[in-house]
Amino acid sequence: MTVKVAVIYYSATGTVHALAQAVAEGAASAGAEVRLRRVAELAPDSAIDQNPQWRRHADAASSIAQASVEDLAWADAFAFGTPTRFGAPAAQLKQFIDQAGGLWHEGGLADKPVTAFTSAFNRHGGSEATILSLGNVFYHWGALIVPPGFTDPVVYAAGGNPYGTSSVTGPTGDGSDAAALEAARYQGRRLAQITIRLLEGSRVTDAAAGNGNARETMAGTTSRTA
Repeated sequence: MTVKVAVIYYSATGTVHALAQAVAEGAASAGAEVRLRRVAELAPDSAIDQNPQWRRHADAASSIAQASVEDLAWADAFAFGTPTRFGAPAAQLKQFIDQAGGLWHEGGLADKPVTAFTSAFNRHGGSEATILSLGNVFYHWGALIVPPGFTDPVVYAAGGNPYGTSSVTGPTGDGSDAAALEAARYQGRRLAQITIRLLEGSRVTDAAAGNGNARETMAGTTSRTA
């Protein structure tokens, strides 16, 4: 069966953008229909222009569709990406999440699988804290958190973060290395595969419940006519 996965992210200089693309590729490889969406930039041009990498990526990413709450309603599963900001998600992603209150109130975010990924300047730059912070949002939604865990060698090869893929840019700012991108693809594939299993299981359960109701109806009819 085909499931729908929304990969929603914020990226300043392009590192998280590359991770998001890899997550989307992984989900698509498992047969998912994927929407890759960037959230709106909140920083003023004066701030962006101070960093050539930031300006370069902002211009290059302008053609990527901007995320909307409708993407959350459409999706069967979500993947959220953000750089770390003092051990927390970037304001741009948080601002997008804050728009989902109405959909949350309607129950439109509950029971959907979700995963998260991030990037930091150095290995201990707050990657785990950022993903755990996003987890607080997912708890409120009633979503089903799907971490990569230690379930595949690619997780170890990328630094061993069981909470979610975390890339380290370092002083050169070269972006994600091959190991991190492969871990991100695995994370997207795992999210899609688990979503498929959950939805297939729901269909079996619903069908069984329907058959049970049919049997009860038939039994009641038989008892009345006997």
